[in-house]
Amino acid sequence: MVKEYNAIYSVKEVASVLQVSINSVYALMHSGRLPYLQLGAKKVRGSDLERFIESYPVEVVQNQETDNTAGR
Repeated sequence: MVKEYNAIYSVKEVASVLQVSINSVYALMHSGRLPYLQLGAKKVRGSDLERFIESYPVEVVQNQETDNTAGR
């Protein structure tokens, strides 16, 4: 089940959603890839987090059949 996004996330919450370290979130913010608000501490709008996730490049792994003749 997909959880509905909150309106605002802390850096720690963003790290949890993305399953990355807090330092990785700060790096994404400082690189300009993840927009944030300065509300005392840095915060990320749920809509910006969702947009970031949806626009992130997806790696496509091609299905390769195993060569069963190897080692014969």
